[in-house]
Amino acid sequence: MDATFSSLPSAPPQPPLPPPSQASLSATFSHSRMAAPANFPPNPCEPKPHSPVAWSTGLCHCCNNISICCLTCWCPCITFGRIAEMVDRGLTSCRVSGAIYLAILSLTGCSCLYSYFYRSRMRGQFLLEESPCSDCCTHCLCEQCALCQEYRELQHQGFDMSFGWHGNVERQRRIANAAQPMPPSTVQGMIR
Repeated sequence: MDATFSSLPSAPPQPPLPPPSQASLSATFSHSRMAAPANFPPNPCEPKPHSPVAWSTGLCHCCNNISICCLTCWCPCITFGRIAEMVDRGLTSCRVSGAIYLAILSLTGCSCLYSYFYRSRMRGQFLLEESPCSDCCTHCLCEQCALCQEYRELQHQGFDMSFGWHGNVERQRRIANAAQPMPPSTVQGMIR
């Protein structure tokens, strides 16, 4: 039987196929889209565009929280440190972020160049609109007002800023555990 298979001629090796061109790929995909019925459900894997939402308070609504307004006016490094800890999700502590902010403020006077970065990150996390102007301009022109607005927004999102990131995570864990129903207790052993 081995002799039968060995006497068959072998097929010549086929050269590898060239990769498809960009034009042929786009034609294939456009044809497949046109062939789909009109009521075909959207692809759940496609990213959906999100429109930015407005801030919970305006930039000049500093009097909504007088204690934070006063703290930010006299010691903006504390306010910034708390904001940075929440935005970084606990990777940097309030003390470290506040110390960096204070060092930049003391050495250059341009702490806004450091703090606007966190405003941009915060807007990305909560899908907030960039208003009234760009993040850099907002911090350069109204540093204290911007910090107060960011602080109020984080409070509006449900954070207790005095606890820090890890304290808020622990608080959420306790709330989740309290919301879970306790299983019914069972009596072990025989009762007469």
